[in-house]
Amino acid sequence: MTSSAPLSSTASGPTVSSDPSDRRRWFALAIVMTAAFMDLVDVTIVNIAIPSIQEDTGASFSSIQWITAGYALAFAAGLITGGRLGDIYGRKRLFLIGIGGFTLASALCGFAVNPEMLVASRILQGGTAALMVPQVLSIVHATFPAHERGKVFGLFGAIVGLGAVSGPLLGALLTEWNIAGLEWRPIFLINLPVGIAGLLLGRKFITESKAPKALRLDLIGVVLVTLGMLMLIYPLTRGRELGWPVWGYVSMAGSLLVFLALVVFERSKARKDGSPLVELSLFQVKSFAAGIAVQLTFGIGLGIFFLVWTLYMQMGLGWSALRAGTTGVPFSIAVSFAAGISVQKLVPRFGRKVLQAGALLMVAGLLIYIWESDRYGMGITSWQMILPLVVMGTGMGLIVAPLTDMVLSEVPKEHSGSASGLINTVQQMGNALGLGLVAVVFFGSIDDRLAPPQVGPAFAEAFRHSLWWVAGVLAVIFLVMFALPARPQRQPEGGDEAGDAGGDAGVETAGADAGNAVVDEAGASGSDIAKSPALTS
Repeated sequence: MTSSAPLSSTASGPTVSSDPSDRRRWFALAIVMTAAFMDLVDVTIVNIAIPSIQEDTGASFSSIQWITAGYALAFAAGLITGGRLGDIYGRKRLFLIGIGGFTLASALCGFAVNPEMLVASRILQGGTAALMVPQVLSIVHATFPAHERGKVFGLFGAIVGLGAVSGPLLGALLTEWNIAGLEWRPIFLINLPVGIAGLLLGRKFITESKAPKALRLDLIGVVLVTLGMLMLIYPLTRGRELGWPVWGYVSMAGSLLVFLALVVFERSKARKDGSPLVELSLFQVKSFAAGIAVQLTFGIGLGIFFLVWTLYMQMGLGWSALRAGTTGVPFSIAVSFAAGISVQKLVPRFGRKVLQAGALLMVAGLLIYIWESDRYGMGITSWQMILPLVVMGTGMGLIVAPLTDMVLSEVPKEHSGSASGLINTVQQMGNALGLGLVAVVFFGSIDDRLAPPQVGPAFAEAFRHSLWWVAGVLAVIFLVMFALPARPQRQPEGGDEAGDAGGDAGVETAGADAGNAVVDEAGASGSDIAKSPALTS
């Protein structure tokens, strides 16, 4: 159960110990890292193929929107529950169920006969990803001894960066190649051999682990969390398409009452049996409460930026999917590079100032982008975008890698797993809120009755207008970061080994979740080009 458990056989196959002489743990690492990579790529790979999907299936604008939004919604709604299920029933077991379901859902996506089936399959894919993703680094923790984990988590950081770079490129290439006349379908079918191999090898090489103390699944908490998020995110996702109906505002307001009911129930649950879905005492920790505010606001800013950036390049400038995908490569490389030096070199020396410098760098990149877009107009080139994208990417890398560790640094170790789940969920909620605000900050400045020659300039102007909003959001983030600890505080080692394993796994999983969220947001909802007034008029 702990990282020093001996090699044993279970119903699901032999497990691998963290004994340095047992090299099979590296197979386990390859399996879970591949699964994580598959999830990261799947978020970004779809967006670039949206025009091909729309043309091939005749999907309505609503269906196109939900191909991406449905995945994100199911993923966000299931994260906390998925992590808790792994704690209770075994992380290996939930990982295998998740990767098996993800593979099946990918097949259903690839063989979808109509838009409705594709949307339903994407929702299933997001739900199964929510079972798989929270287990990844907890499994790594149970498999590797402490002295090897630095190298292992460095590898995971590289996987996050690689996923960010390769997703759009792979999606563009698979779509452009039109393999066997399948159009967009290979972007999903490529998951089948990878998922099947991961499922079979995972049964043999992955170590089983659970929470150090017995927990119960808080079913009422699960229902309240899921219902509250659906009531908030669904109207935001479909609001503009439906003309912002009254029921949408009622639903969003009602979600606040649901979350209030969740707070009341979770307090009662904690007193009753100590197994709440959400550990509310976490919000008494100043740095955690401030960090949650930063995560939420950061998600809003990224949700706005990446969507309007996609609209700007593909619909405003008329660029192909391949050109739009390759244009973002310098950004992804900058994020990966800065994330590495931020964690290893800068934060240990300068603390939260590194994160605040990242926010200021992102603002600087946005201002450069605004200036260049206005200066070069419709004739702007990909290479002219390199400077603002690298500056922005560097700033983002300085923030995303150490932020979760900074937020969790003063959280008691026994609650770190719950805290990491909350952080990732809040990031997803922030992203959804940002996507909803695009209707105001981007589409609100575009005339619904544009003539074709006016579409490009109108989109470019709306893009610049939106970037000012994102810059304002980042300025707020800079100020809120003053509430974070000056430097991450390391919890003293102590307690039983199993307890430490559970706590450390939660912290490390949180770091992975932060990486996932970045890629999620970087690829977020490019499909919302379908909401363009120019397309619907």
